[in-house]
Amino acid sequence: MPEILWHPSDEQIKETEMFRYRSQMEKKFKKKWNSYSEFHGWSVEHNDDFWSSLFSYYGIVYEGELIPACTDQGFDSYGWFPNVRLNFAENLLEHARAEDEALVSVLESGKRRVISYAALREVVGRFSHSLREILQPSEVLAAYMPHIPETVMAMLATSSMGGIFTSTSADFGVEGVLDRFSQSQPKVLVTCIGYEYGGKYFDLTSRLQEIEKRLPCLEKIVVVDFLGKGGDLSGLKKAVWWNDFLASEAHPIHYVRHSFSDPLYIMYSSGTTGKPKCIVHSQGGTLLQHIKELGLHTDLTQEKSIFYFTTCGWMMWNWLVSSLYFGSRVVLYEGSPGYPSPSEFFKIIDREKIHIFGTSPKFLKALEDSGWRNDSELTSLQTMLSTGSPLLPEQFDFVYSKIKKDLCLSSISGGTDIIGCFMLGNPTLDVSRGEIQCLGLGMDVAAFDDQGKPLFNKEGELVCRKSFPSRPVSFLNDPEQSKIREAYFNHFKGVWHHGDFVQITERGSVIVFGRSDATLNPGGVRIGTAEIYRQTEQLAFVADSLCVGKEVEGDVDVWLFVKLRENEELSEERIAQIKKQIRANTTPRHVPKVVKAVSDIPYTRSGKKMELAVNRLINGRALTNIEAVANPECLEQYKGF
Repeated sequence: MPEILWHPSDEQIKETEMFRYRSQMEKKFKKKWNSYSEFHGWSVEHNDDFWSSLFSYYGIVYEGELIPACTDQGFDSYGWFPNVRLNFAENLLEHARAEDEALVSVLESGKRRVISYAALREVVGRFSHSLREILQPSEVLAAYMPHIPETVMAMLATSSMGGIFTSTSADFGVEGVLDRFSQSQPKVLVTCIGYEYGGKYFDLTSRLQEIEKRLPCLEKIVVVDFLGKGGDLSGLKKAVWWNDFLASEAHPIHYVRHSFSDPLYIMYSSGTTGKPKCIVHSQGGTLLQHIKELGLHTDLTQEKSIFYFTTCGWMMWNWLVSSLYFGSRVVLYEGSPGYPSPSEFFKIIDREKIHIFGTSPKFLKALEDSGWRNDSELTSLQTMLSTGSPLLPEQFDFVYSKIKKDLCLSSISGGTDIIGCFMLGNPTLDVSRGEIQCLGLGMDVAAFDDQGKPLFNKEGELVCRKSFPSRPVSFLNDPEQSKIREAYFNHFKGVWHHGDFVQITERGSVIVFGRSDATLNPGGVRIGTAEIYRQTEQLAFVADSLCVGKEVEGDVDVWLFVKLRENEELSEERIAQIKKQIRANTTPRHVPKVVKAVSDIPYTRSGKKMELAVNRLINGRALTNIEAVANPECLEQYKGF
């Protein structure tokens, strides 16, 4: 039995939304559950009743009938609430009190901006009024943006009129942007003229000119100057400043209600070949999943403030923005968490009276390594969330010994693929050292062995045996659904296969051991190896390469192995050239921590790079599929790493 690090009091439990909701369900369905595990079992066995109950409990604005709830229990095709129509933005904007603070923007420079719900609605109304002249329902608006209020406003305006929103962060290079947006084909791009990170200013003008030239689908580029530095748009034929694009007068928001399954977001996830896959998520499924996760599992209410460090290129941005549904106060931070120091960043919790703070194991490790000492009171802080990689047992110790003792530390885990979580926190349960508290309500999660049989209290493949509302509607450019089947459903027929190794304990808690596929996950941001290969292939001295994740202290470092051309050596200059090429055309997160020369790259007999084989070797695990390797003699050298 692991050590229990936090135990909620009876009084604390009775004040949670999870307790209130469970009590109401007991009355409604004439049930009595003696534990969360029993309650979770009901939510899975009767998942139509469970998901339907959230509509009335949380007052979701919709029209139509809730019956049938689901025609898709076996993942055949998306089939949730086919008779329901709603609008995502309407639900995020119309529950709050007008005078309450909606968004608090904090920059690394210390500059602060506060936007009320009334002001947010007013800007969304003006933006959507202008947008309707260009964008039609089901067409795409893309954001190449920092983590600032205008990004949220652009999303809400797009959603209000039934458009599709997609985003990536401002630190992406041109090729990283084009790899994504050339597939989603946006008509409108919202971007910034430049941004600051770590005290340095990055001008995006030249990148934007290249993007405009290579994305002919764009009809308008709306440019934000949130730092007030100005800029020259003369080199951009389709560009207009944000303030000039907004309608000059206030306009009420016209909400277009669409089918529950209609597209809301296009997210990007990468495999080991080709460009990032474009995952389409639904209006209703995203809303319902986020309401459950934020409201019940995170205990978010109208009276609370939430702050999650994220960028617009990570699904946690989408997750955080859904907090507006509760009329909550959402704090947005743009910049480096290490500038001017981790201590200054952490003090935001006190200054903004944060109740729920979200971070990653990587940030907690940086805090610990910096010698940070907590000089904040943290009286408001009730919950700390962590995701991106497994939270190590020692990091649980760090949080409770150095940050705050009376705190619900909720490690959560899911992904871009489901724009949500399979495993979450729970304010009514104990926090045990090194474990995620519970499985998410309505999620029929299990650990499978290689033959598809459930494992109990043993490490296995994370699967979900029943459909759930936030499952993807589709992939773009996948009319036969072959790509989405290959990604999630071919491994175990009729079952969602996620690509994580997990252990579900006899107490219902979860231990995550990391990715079981070849997708990299440094700092919680999923990176496809293909994005890195696209850059190394352009280097004349590199004959071939292979990229994997090396597990280091609860996070993942990107390791790149290169096979050099004849008479070439991997000098320090060559390593610097490789890193420069990758950084310039992707993001800083793609840059490998380690670059090593090898004599050969392992391939399968069908011609695929054996990333998983090398991943297992460098992380000290045995190989399970050696017979599939066409050139197994080359694997010996990787064992030395």
